[in-house]
Amino acid sequence: MQNDRGTVIELRGVWKGFGRKPVLAGLDLEVRRGETLVIIGRSGSGKSVTLKHIVGLLSPDRGTVRVFGEEVARLPRRKRNALRLRIGYLFQSGALLNWLTIAENVALPLREHHPRLSEGEIRRRVDARLDLVHLAEARDLLPEQVSGGMRKRAGLARAAILDPEAILYDEPTSGLDPVMAASINALVREAQCVLGVTQVVVTHDMASAYAIADRIAMLFEGRIIFTGTPEEIRSADDRVIRQFIRGEREGPLTQEEVSS
Repeated sequence: MQNDRGTVIELRGVWKGFGRKPVLAGLDLEVRRGETLVIIGRSGSGKSVTLKHIVGLLSPDRGTVRVFGEEVARLPRRKRNALRLRIGYLFQSGALLNWLTIAENVALPLREHHPRLSEGEIRRRVDARLDLVHLAEARDLLPEQVSGGMRKRAGLARAAILDPEAILYDEPTSGLDPVMAASINALVREAQCVLGVTQVVVTHDMASAYAIADRIAMLFEGRIIFTGTPEEIRSADDRVIRQFIRGEREGPLTQEEVSS
């Protein structure tokens, strides 16, 4: 069962390696109901691997992953698939099918999982989600006919089409200019408010993290080394955190830092 603190996603002591290299090394993470938690960290630090554990695309070598009170790795395939329907996933690229229109891409999960829906009901639901991401005017265009930011917005509409309880975002502002990135940030916040979902966002974009996060978790060397509000992480004095969020130099510790 979900605990009385409203935790809906919980990773405890999670280890995951590929070959001889551990990517996650005893990771602990807690996501509360209704919040937007942002996971930051350097490229290759395991942010996307963490998301894949939450949605059940990967299983831990050690440790436990609980989502909505269920230990994901122990679920039989049918129940794991049912769990995934409660989670929307926005891929870094948007992952749209190039030969389908924007509206047809958004409708795909409905057609796959609710085949008895009428065409009128499918259109109604798709139009509602396109309105949410301010993309109604592009419904009949192909992905190649719209900008990268619009493809991300279409991906969000598709991730939300089944009314999920949680949405996972993999680098939602990657490759976007500052104006388009700001529009995606606004939509992430709007989705939280309008849909009432729990959200986990992985990013290396600190401007985005500050704009959308209720809490920020820093992933370093396979573990979460800090979790706090945007204000708390701004004032953190940990050297690794400072280097990442402020762009300070990297390198070996100075004698002063060793002694402190």
